[in-house]
Amino acid sequence: MYKPRFITWFLYTSKFLYLTVAMGFVMSLSAQPAQLKLAPLFQDNMVLQQQSNVPIWGAGTPNAEIVLKTSWGKEVTGKIDSTGFWSVRLKTPKAGGPFQLSIRSGKSISVLRNMLIGEVWLCSGQSNMEMPLEGWPPSDTISNSASEIDRALYPNIRMFTVLRAYEASPIKSCDGTWTECSPLDVGPFSATAFYFGKSLSAKLKVPIGLINSSYGGTFIEAWMSKSALSSFEEYASQLNQLDRCGDSIRSLSQWITNHPSIIIQEQDPLKKYEELNFQDDQCSARSYNDSTWHIMKLPALWEQTEIGEFDGVVWFRRLVIIPSNWKGKDLTLRLGPVDDLDETYVNGKKVGSHMTEGYWSADRVYKVAGSLITDSLLQIAVRVVDLRGGGGIWGHGTKMVLVNDGDSSNVPIDGNWRYLPVAELRSNTFYIYGAEGNEFNKRPKFPLNFSQNTPSSLFNGMISPLVPFTIKGVIWYQGENNVSDPVLYKKLFPSLIADWRKQFEVGDFPFYFVQIAPYDYGLNSKSHVLREAQFQTLSVKNTGMAVTLDIGNPKNIHPTNKEDVGKRLASLALAKTYRQKNPFSGPIYKSMKAIKGKVVLSFDNVGKGLIVKSLNGENNFMVAGEDKVFKKAIVKIEGSKLVVSHPEITKPVAVRYAWSNTDEGTLFNKDGLPSSSFRTDDWKE
Repeated sequence: MYKPRFITWFLYTSKFLYLTVAMGFVMSLSAQPAQLKLAPLFQDNMVLQQQSNVPIWGAGTPNAEIVLKTSWGKEVTGKIDSTGFWSVRLKTPKAGGPFQLSIRSGKSISVLRNMLIGEVWLCSGQSNMEMPLEGWPPSDTISNSASEIDRALYPNIRMFTVLRAYEASPIKSCDGTWTECSPLDVGPFSATAFYFGKSLSAKLKVPIGLINSSYGGTFIEAWMSKSALSSFEEYASQLNQLDRCGDSIRSLSQWITNHPSIIIQEQDPLKKYEELNFQDDQCSARSYNDSTWHIMKLPALWEQTEIGEFDGVVWFRRLVIIPSNWKGKDLTLRLGPVDDLDETYVNGKKVGSHMTEGYWSADRVYKVAGSLITDSLLQIAVRVVDLRGGGGIWGHGTKMVLVNDGDSSNVPIDGNWRYLPVAELRSNTFYIYGAEGNEFNKRPKFPLNFSQNTPSSLFNGMISPLVPFTIKGVIWYQGENNVSDPVLYKKLFPSLIADWRKQFEVGDFPFYFVQIAPYDYGLNSKSHVLREAQFQTLSVKNTGMAVTLDIGNPKNIHPTNKEDVGKRLASLALAKTYRQKNPFSGPIYKSMKAIKGKVVLSFDNVGKGLIVKSLNGENNFMVAGEDKVFKKAIVKIEGSKLVVSHPEITKPVAVRYAWSNTDEGTLFNKDGLPSSSFRTDDWKE
């Protein structure tokens, strides 16, 4: 998931490479030349776009014939080329199903069953798109998710979730499965995509296919192809490095995947990460010799250290000198937050743990029984499991302390700790290095900053394998990671849209996106300027924006209300793509005019009229005169316009609305849809 403390990081701090295990289907075929193989999206339970000439592709025996036959009465033939690749076009009927599709080449045959024909949408972005309907409890939850899951029997809604992967060059394979929407299976569905699909299904009465390709905590440039980024000088160096490092990338991937592995099963989320054997049990023992381990100064996210961009399991150990009169006394161990999971030991005994997702920002506070305190030396050992993004014992150093429960005296424990990585997590697999031999230190290294945030890496690993599958359109929820440079985002976002439209070869398909919600990113961040960049992207043909100023949470970057997000995206699609009559937008600022000491604002999409609400006595409008000093404004509704003023400003020249990281929405139309934040000036921030 996205973790907001990343926002001030330098974009490319990673020191090590991550490669997805999945190989391109043509490459894998080379070892088995007679095998008929389909591209990863073509599976049982899939949804194809209705009334389209859709491409079906895969691999097989070079120069052989291939025949596709459908249960709706279509048959097409093609030929596998000399490299083993084949692609044919298949005309689909009106929405319906279930259907079957057989693919035959020589004696090999594949049959796809329980297929549906309907509307297919690609759903992409960072954590607010990735966030599942079951949430990431306890801090990142979805409103009403339990009741929604209980009644989610919608077999005509199917989702294909692309497993996380980033690559240095485009690949043609990915891991994922088409899943029917049912109470047993819907929990891991993207919540935003689910509510979008549910709304479309209810209105259109057709099957809905949702392809969820999202990755939390990621930058927009990672989702863009190399060709799209080639016009941006900011990325020339990284792209050139990727071109030069192909052999190193392959050698590192091979080295990692040669280790023993544990595949994480989709089981009870409360037990998913418990009792996993990383060959490291001895690391908790008081007598264990950790003298060969490296040293890290804590608290710190390990991405900011020599470990670099690394997801997996790292042990931390420290021997602490405590006052002699603490012997036999009950203590409290405070570590601060640990990202993501931890098991904590004192003198070889487990004193506490958080082994379920969602606690990455929760302070660890564990009681230590006096029976464990036998002398003035105390050994602390913490096994940290990081699942995505930043990892480690982080926060403020003052939170790392041992406290004597009897007299509240304390001993600070921040500073130098010994550490050892014992397993690396890639997609849903842990690769085990174990505790012996300092195996992690043998990991191949090379001078390339590569991670899921490297330019083009997510396009290569998570979008390229989907191309050119026929889609109706895209919904997109991303931008939180880019708030540190909204000016660049203003150029990147339209380029991404144009790039994807070119890649999927279905014209200027609808591209509907979510404007990021209010959140306290910190004093040096200007998320309102990024919202402005998103707003200005509406000038791109066939786009639409769902505003969330009223349904965010300034204290949590993962708002709980994903239902309205999905519904607002669906309203855009229903109105603009499917030509149904329904409200789809709040007021959109159009123009201003200064008249007699007041500013008159005009809007599009006023609908049945404007509403200005008050939040704790504030309307979140500001007005300024020629001195450019903004003051809280008085706002009145006059017909379809707003009149903005301040008694001390006789010559107002500019108005700003919801113009901060955390200002929430107060301006709506009578359909209940909010206005985007906006400003009438173009003054430099």
